Amino acid sequence: MKRGYKLFSLFISIFFLLSILITHHLTAEKIDDIQFLWAFGTIKESPDGMKLVPITQDMVLYTGDKIKMFIKPEKRCYIYLIYHSSQGDIQVLFPYRFEEMASKQFYQSMYYIPQGEEWFELDENTGFETFHLLVSTRRLINLESLINRYETVGSKKKHLLATQILDEIKQIRWKNRKFKTFAEKPVTIMGQVRGASRKPLIKWVPDISTIAVRITAKDFYSRTFTIDHR
Repeated sequence: MKRGYKLFSLFISIFFLLSILITHHLTAEKIDDIQFLWAFGTIKESPDGMKLVPITQDMVLYTGDKIKMFIKPEKRCYIYLIYHSSQGDIQVLFPYRFEEMASKQFYQSMYYIPQGEEWFELDENTGFETFHLLVSTRRLINLESLINRYETVGSKKKHLLATQILDEIKQIRWKNRKFKTFAEKPVTIMGQVRGASRKPLIKWVPDISTIAVRITAKDFYSRTFTIDHR
C-alpha cells in the first residue's frame, strides 16, 4: 500500500509539473510569432501649434490634411498595407515590392510611407479612404497575384479586380478570425527621417516613428483604418 501510494503521489506530482510547463509554454508562445513597429499619424493644429496625432481608429480629416505611416518588422512576417481610395482605386503602400519581404534586410530596416520627409496629402476627392493592414507569418500569395493583375490590366477591368481584392482581404480575415489576441505597446525610437530627396511639403516635419507602437500577435494580425475625408 505504501509503495503504491508513493507511486501515485509521484504520478500526481509529475502530472502537475507537466501541466505547469505546458501552460507556461503556451502562454509564452501565445502572441509572439508576429512582432513589428507601426505608426500612422496626421498633423493637427492645436492651441500650442502644430501637433503630431496618431490615427488609431476611424477619424475625420479634411482636404489638405497630411498623413504618414511607419513600419519596422522585428520578426519574420509578411506585412501588407493596402489603400482603397474614395474613388474605388486600389494601391499597395507597403511593401514597395513583394519580393522585398523575402530578403534578410527587410527585417533590419525602418520604412516610412511615403519615403523620406514626404507626406500624403488628401486631395479634393472627398469620401471614405480605407487602409487595410494585414500581417501574416505566411505569405499571402493569392492576394499578391490579384494585386499584380490589377496593376497590369486596363482601366475597364480594374473595377472588377478591385472588388476581387477587397473580397480576398475579407476571406483572409475570415479564415484567420481565431487569431484575435494581440498586444500594442508604445516604444521610443531614436533617430530622424532619412533619405529625403525633395523639399518637405510642410514647414514643420515631425518624425512619425516617435508615436510608434510595438504590435505582437499569433500567426495573423489585421486592422482597418477608415478616414472620413471631408
